[in-house]
Amino acid sequence: MLDPDRESFAAESGGSAVKTALVAGAIAALIASNVYLYVQVDRTRTDLAKVRELVQTEITNIRETSSVTSASNRRHIQDLKEQLEAAQKEASVASSKAKTEAMARAEQLTAKLAEAQAAERRRVASELNQVREVATSTNAKIDSVSGEVGTVKTEVASTKSELEKTIADLKSVRGDLGVQSGLIATNSHELDALKRLGSRNYFEFKLGKSKQFQRVGDIGVILKKADAKRNRYTIEVMADDRKTEKKDKNINEPVQFYVSKSKQPYELVVNTVGKDLIVGYLATPKEQNPR
Repeated sequence: MLDPDRESFAAESGGSAVKTALVAGAIAALIASNVYLYVQVDRTRTDLAKVRELVQTEITNIRETSSVTSASNRRHIQDLKEQLEAAQKEASVASSKAKTEAMARAEQLTAKLAEAQAAERRRVASELNQVREVATSTNAKIDSVSGEVGTVKTEVASTKSELEKTIADLKSVRGDLGVQSGLIATNSHELDALKRLGSRNYFEFKLGKSKQFQRVGDIGVILKKADAKRNRYTIEVMADDRKTEKKDKNINEPVQFYVSKSKQPYELVVNTVGKDLIVGYLATPKEQNPR
């Protein structure tokens, strides 16, 4: 005959192992969130480096074009200045008629020189505007990328906070076999959190009364009775070709049973009892090893 104390110790040990696995799963989920953040930040840094490289290339091109144009304009302006000085000298020593022609030429050269200098100023102003536009575009891109980083950080923080809160709300109770259960979900939101922890396999079900076994995961279940007023139900489970009746069970109570390929028990949890209807999930161990 089995020692009750040894049975209790084994149950507690099994429960501790499940809780440890769940905590490890929670940590793994949080680490995955942080890894996602780091990947996004690294991608953002790469995007920023590309933006800076593009801006530098555009500015270099503007400078090279400006340098060539500037040199050409300087030569043209210098040439006009030399022609103007020659015309002015010619006018100072020429006869009356020749002086008049030289003065007229000097005035034309003065006008051309003024126009060339004005054109050069406009060109420089235009290139400065191009540089400003490039800088403005760069700042906009950087702001956009920075905004994406901020959004990612917010999403990860929100996901982490939500997961931690949901896990904190979950409860660990003893099942109907006296074995300490893992965390129990009482609604779809909590069940989603358990799925994300990934410590067990979860199969959701919605069963009506039937004379035939309905498949849930790798077992069969028949709903024999559903008492919506008292939130109680009776089912029959088919596992390993053996039928087991679970009578008058409460909602959110882990209904436990063993199968030959698992050391830990399967757990069936009903969250809702309606008229001739139950809704819940089946939780099975990840590792399927014979007992």
